[in-house]
Amino acid sequence: MNTNPIRTMTLTRIFDAPRALVFRAWTDPGMVQQWWGPRGFDNPVCEWPARPGAKIHVTMRASDEIAKVIGMKDHPMGGEFVEIVPGRKLVFVTTAFEDEHGNAKLRNLNTVTFEDHDGKTKVTLFVEVQHAAPEMAPALGGMNQGWSESLDKLAELLAKA
Repeated sequence: MNTNPIRTMTLTRIFDAPRALVFRAWTDPGMVQQWWGPRGFDNPVCEWPARPGAKIHVTMRASDEIAKVIGMKDHPMGGEFVEIVPGRKLVFVTTAFEDEHGNAKLRNLNTVTFEDHDGKTKVTLFVEVQHAAPEMAPALGGMNQGWSESLDKLAELLAKA
C-alpha cells in the first residue's frame, strides 16, 4: 500500500511585468535569491544555473523567530533543471530534508509556464510531489502557503524592477 500518495498543487498568478522580465526573475540566480522562499527566509546560498541537467543548491535561512518555531535555522534544498523553453517554460526538480544517508525525504517536480496576458504575464506553477516520507506531512501541509508567499515576494521584486 502506498502511504505517500502523489500530491499536486497548481498556482496561477498575473504579474504586472513583461514576460521576459518575469522569466528572467525565475532564471537569474541573483533575482531568484531575492524572492525564493516564504516570508521570514532569505537565501545566503543560491546556486541556480538555469540550464537542463544543471544542479540546484539553495540554502534558505530562517529568521531567528521562525527558526525557534520550526526548530531549524538553515534549510538546504537541492535539485536539477530538467527543461527550459526560453520565455515560455521552466521545469525543475527540488529536493529537501535529507536523511543521514543523503537521501531526500521530499522531491517535487515543478513546471512553470509563462504567458502574455494583456500586457502582463500569467505564470502557472504546477507542483507534483514525486516522493514524500511520512514525516514530511507538515511540509506538504505548508507547501501552498510557502509558494504563495514566495510568489508575493516575486511580485514585490518585479514592481521595483
